[in-house]
Order: sequence, then C-alpha cells, then structure tokens
Amino acid sequence: MRAVLLTLCLIGSFDAHADSLTDIMYAKVGETSLQLDLHRPPKPSAPLIVYVHGGAWRSGSKEDVPIGALVDQGFAIASVNYRLSTQARFPAQIHDIKAAIRFLRAKSHELQVNADRIAIVGSSAGGHLAALVGVTNGNVALEGTIGEHLDQSSSVQSIVSFYGASNLESILAQSTEFGLTVRIPALKLLLGGLPDKEVALARLASPVAHIDSQDPPLWLIHGDADPQMPPLQSQEFAEAYRKAGLQVTHRVLKGSKHGGPEFYETAVLSEVAKFLQQRR
Repeated sequence: MRAVLLTLCLIGSFDAHADSLTDIMYAKVGETSLQLDLHRPPKPSAPLIVYVHGGAWRSGSKEDVPIGALVDQGFAIASVNYRLSTQARFPAQIHDIKAAIRFLRAKSHELQVNADRIAIVGSSAGGHLAALVGVTNGNVALEGTIGEHLDQSSSVQSIVSFYGASNLESILAQSTEFGLTVRIPALKLLLGGLPDKEVALARLASPVAHIDSQDPPLWLIHGDADPQMPPLQSQEFAEAYRKAGLQVTHRVLKGSKHGGPEFYETAVLSEVAKFLQQRR
C-alpha cells in the first residue's frame, strides 16, 4: 500500500482535533484504484464506522461525510469510494465495500482502529448499499474476490441507513412522479435494466430479500415527505425486521424530504451514537 498523508481535519463537521488519513488504496480493480479516507478521534483504537456515500449509485464521493460529528463521540469513520454505476453494474459496488471492510480488519492495528465490531452507515443510495452489506454477512454471491485480504471477514455488527432503499422490486411502484425521474435512469444504470426485466438481479440487490435471524441490529431514519426515495422503503424494511424478530429502530422525520441538515443535527447523531455504543 502506498504511503498516505496524515493531515489535520479542520473542515466540515469533524472535530478540530481529529486526524485524517486520505486516499488510502484498499484494493485495485484493473486500472481502477479503490480508496477510502479514515477520520480518527484522538482516542486510540476507536470503534470503527464504515460510511457509504449517496448519489443515486452513479455519483458522489468519499469526501461527503455528513456523519462526521460522530468522530467527536469517539468513533473512527472510514469513508469509502466504490465503483459507481457509470463504471460497473451491480454487484460491483457491494464487492468493493466488502473488500474495504476486509482491508480495514487486516490493517486495523496499523491504522489504530478497533475493527472487532464494525458499524456500516450510509445515506440515500449509500444507505441501500450499507443495508445490503449488513444483511448479507457471509453471502457468497455478494462477497466478491476484490482485494488482497480474502482471509478476513467482511461482516458488520450494526447497520444505520439514512433514507435508503430496501426493496428494488417495489421501489418504482412506491415512487412519486418526480421520484420516477430519478429512480428509473438510476436503476437502469445500476442493474442494466429496470427491475421487472432484471428480476433476479433486483432481488439480489434488495436487502429485504436477505433478512434472516442472524442479521445485526438496524437503525433507520426517513423523512415522511421524501419525494425522491419512497418513505415506504424504510417502513417495509423495518416491518420485515420486526417480523423476523430482529432489533430495529425506525425514526420518521415529519415533513422532511430527501436529506437535509435535520438528519444530521446533534440530537439525531447522538441517538445514532447511543445505538452504536450499545453494540460495541
């Protein structure tokens, strides 16, 4: 692994005393370098969050970390870049994220983080990918063979999804007219076609289709006025978790749309921190 630059992280919502290791290459696919940024609190061996950015699966970057204030709560955050749907179709995104988790476990001592119990967190499309990673611990079809640390586990021990998708087979039927203008082209890029044409792939990409009794605790938040990602996606996910007898918290923000500062304000992130701390 090439050397990385240690810098003080003084921007965004990170604590001024946090440090960041940027552009760490966790794997390579062909000529594509897959990278992550690691933001750490002063406390050594901090519990690790893997953060997955949003962007309709086709855009976005590891530089966008709206949960950065959780570093103040003692967590290390690894923000992961993955191949976008403009570069590779599903399940490439999941293969990449699982490779990042294996890398972080293999390098945890060197990176001074505690990777014994990893939380995965994502927003929007990243929330969908985080949820799918979380409920497919040990799933051979989604594990992939990316990276140099295939001996390591890619399992996570808790999931947090901010207004993410959970069922690509039902998402279009639940979407608003505006939502369809976003979802239809995004799904075509991700799957290579719409869910009714790529049935098996859409099911493979749906977290609700993978739920079993071994899945980790789940925390969901969604605005009930979201015009882009149907609120029913989180509701459906929460109901499926409850039906399976699993631990789930489903927060609904009244009047909130798709993202916004209210999702990442201190009270909400403190609730997330409490949820994660209970599972250390």
